[in-house]
Amino acid sequence: MLPALATLLVFQTLGEVLAYALALPLPGPVLGMALLLAWLLADARAAPRLRGTSVELLRHLSLLFVPAGVGVMVHVGRIAQEWLPIVVALVVSTVLAIGVTALVVQWASRRLTREPR
Repeated sequence: MLPALATLLVFQTLGEVLAYALALPLPGPVLGMALLLAWLLADARAAPRLRGTSVELLRHLSLLFVPAGVGVMVHVGRIAQEWLPIVVALVVSTVLAIGVTALVVQWASRRLTREPR
């Protein structure tokens, strides 16, 4: 479990370093996750070594929402003052996400059901 956890942390750190060094407008953990995905696609033996640790981390994923909940409670006054822009942003982003998802599904469905030439 420790080598797998170390591997995950190394990729997160690599992402952080690259994002900082190259001044990328991308969060380091996201870049690290992309690097991890590339490694998993390149080396078929890597996924089984990470599987157990990854499953355990996912099993306790709800614990990662505790800091967000604390942040909401700390800033409840500001949220109460700016509730309208927050609600508008949430509704608009949700509608846009659903619309884009529908368009992508339609496009992929048409493309995948096309008979080969």
